[in-house]
Amino acid sequence: MVTIRNEIPSDAASRERLLDKAFGVARFRKTSERLREGRLPAEGLAFTALSEKGKVIGTVRLWHIIAGSAGPSLLLGPLAVDCCHQNKGIGKQLMDHALATARVLGHDSVLLVGDAPYYARFGFSETHTQSLHLPGPVERKRFLGLELTPGALDGAIGLVSAAGVLASGGSLSRAA
Repeated sequence: MVTIRNEIPSDAASRERLLDKAFGVARFRKTSERLREGRLPAEGLAFTALSEKGKVIGTVRLWHIIAGSAGPSLLLGPLAVDCCHQNKGIGKQLMDHALATARVLGHDSVLLVGDAPYYARFGFSETHTQSLHLPGPVERKRFLGLELTPGALDGAIGLVSAAGVLASGGSLSRAA
């Protein structure tokens, strides 16, 4: 049985090892990382999956961003599950939990860069991001959006930028 709970500070080292194993050092060179760099995840939207023995086996976090003209949104990622526990539905559980919580907290939309066939099952589509662009290179077919509130990304155009709380305690505004 897997338990999904809010991330706690003591998860940090295990989470980082899991992400290093899943994505390697290349994860720090990705465009999505530019939007997360030096910032804290959105309040209440960082989750850890634990094995029956209490070991960290999965993680997902969401981050505040500005989705161009659509305004405030969330960026999902990274989502990772320990290789020994893959293909057991843990990634789906993490995604379902994260998206349901984002809805409850009143967020309108979520963007991500990822495998379109995997994320389509959750409702993500590249149609929501056609006129948005990220602050760096990305494969367009992997840049996906999900409306938690119908119409939240209708006509969205422009640059996706970082927003939210800096790890140092400050915050980024719309102009960031």
